[in-house]
Amino acid sequence: MTERGDTTGRAAPPTGSGGAGSAQPPLGGPEGNARSTGLTAAVLLVLLAAEGFTLLQLHALITPHVVIGMVLVPFVLLKMGTTGWRMVSYYRGPGPYRDRGAPPLPLRLLGPVVVLLTLLVFASGIALLLVPHSMRDSAFFVHKASFVLWFGAMTIHVLGHIVETSRLAPADLVARTRRQVRGAGARLWAQAGCLVVGVLLAVLMAPTVGPWLAAGGSGG
Repeated sequence: MTERGDTTGRAAPPTGSGGAGSAQPPLGGPEGNARSTGLTAAVLLVLLAAEGFTLLQLHALITPHVVIGMVLVPFVLLKMGTTGWRMVSYYRGPGPYRDRGAPPLPLRLLGPVVVLLTLLVFASGIALLLVPHSMRDSAFFVHKASFVLWFGAMTIHVLGHIVETSRLAPADLVARTRRQVRGAGARLWAQAGCLVVGVLLAVLMAPTVGPWLAAGGSGG
């Protein structure tokens, strides 16, 4: 689920005054962006697996389904932000992002589809809890249909980036590699911030589940 990067396993030059790493941007440039994307992707995989488990008994697990969905939201936005920045920087012209390269063309073409379907799945899911009862059947149809399409596209996306994700995700968590690229602290704080925002969203939305069920749910 990450952008293509240096998968050779070579260590980045250490940071510090007078060394090559001292020229690194504060947040690590393309390598820092890739690490942020990789760690966010790994967190998303764990949360999405938990969300998928709630689908096995959705009516009984509707509250956990909503709570996990809300926690997912800021991580999804962060992932879109890092990959979007990588894309804009790559197509802007020559520079470190262009030098780093891009994912294979099929995955680049699939990316916008994944983004669109992801936004549709989450927006329709939130709308399903908030729209008037008369609109819930329509919202449920959109949510269900977009999820089916999203699942197929996301499966290809994950498999296409799984190697990069497995290599990049732990890079800022392991002491040996954490210091190789500047900005590890900021990247980890971004993850913590997403968790806090997600929990706050869950706290705000969880109380809507009871009235939603009392009103007959989706009716689907």
